[in-house]
Amino acid sequence: MALDAGNAPEEFRAHPDWKDPVPPITDAATLGDGLRKAREMSGRSLAELSQDTRVHTRYLTALEQNDWSALPNRVFSIGYVRAYAGVLGLDEALAVERFKRESPDPSVPLQPPVGVAFQEVKRYSPRILAGALAVLVAVIGWNVFQRIQLTRAPTPSTIEKTPESWTLGAVPGQDYLRLSAPQPAPPDQTTPALYVTPGLEAALTGVDPADPDAPQAVDLGPVQKAFNPRGPVHGAAPAASQVILQARKPASLVVRMADGRVLFARQLAAGEAWRAPLGVSAVVDVSDPTAFDLYLNGEHGGRLTTPQTPLAGLNSQAQALARQAAAAQAARLEAEQRAALQAAAQSQPAPSAPAQPQPRLQPAATAQPAQAAAVQPTAG
Repeated sequence: MALDAGNAPEEFRAHPDWKDPVPPITDAATLGDGLRKAREMSGRSLAELSQDTRVHTRYLTALEQNDWSALPNRVFSIGYVRAYAGVLGLDEALAVERFKRESPDPSVPLQPPVGVAFQEVKRYSPRILAGALAVLVAVIGWNVFQRIQLTRAPTPSTIEKTPESWTLGAVPGQDYLRLSAPQPAPPDQTTPALYVTPGLEAALTGVDPADPDAPQAVDLGPVQKAFNPRGPVHGAAPAASQVILQARKPASLVVRMADGRVLFARQLAAGEAWRAPLGVSAVVDVSDPTAFDLYLNGEHGGRLTTPQTPLAGLNSQAQALARQAAAAQAARLEAEQRAALQAAAQSQPAPSAPAQPQPRLQPAATAQPAQAAAVQPTAG
């Protein structure tokens, strides 16, 4: 790229190797005029310039004559302008910028002014709205007309009367068969009572259920829902606690001791639980009693009834239930042992009666003197 030397001093112009600088591309009236003047000052022909730039002469001629229609697409045309200016020592960027400014880009469509388009829409908007409203009214009217045509007056049901020919074994000449009122639904199927084979229970257990002296089963009561941890469990260890409070929903739990100290305080989430220690005198203070499930000895014992509950009462209730369960278990074991002893006694054979002593017979020699004494007459 050659620099624009401007007005050079006379001593430089007097030098034998001096050449006038190439005029800048911006001094010419058009891009084509500037390119032609630069080529003429360089002393080159179009053929020589075509050989140096590898651009066909017709395209170089079109650039010098500003004939943009004879050029190929815009990308190649910009490349030709850049090559032309570079060979002649002109500023390539200025030449390309002037080409873009003087030759319009046919690929970009012309846009109408915004104000004119808005005025056109504003002028035709009442007609557009009227047409849309007419279409909407026509659609609604067509749907209403179709609904009216399909609507029929209510008629009585034909199920009430059944023609005689529809029944099995109909007698010709009858008018109609009238249906009676609906019958009630049949009762639900019930499960029959469990059948117990007579003597089977006595043969398996050794205890006759019909015997009034047979031991009766001990009712331990229904088994309640067991404690199921669904989150962190705070408080005492499992072996040192009989009372558990589990949160059904988020609620606060504060345990205060008798001297005012706070044993436990936490906002429990749903599923979290707290194990109460044994032998501690404290008060359980909750924000919502219905939000906590009470578990005694691992089984569900209902919910808290008051916001403040003495911990000693809960521990006493758990211990009473534990003693009751232990007594019932002992009674059941005692009944089982008694039943086992009775079964063992019945299975043993009865002892035989002792033999009666037989009378001993005396010898005949000893019996004769007695008989003689018995028949001897008295002296008289």
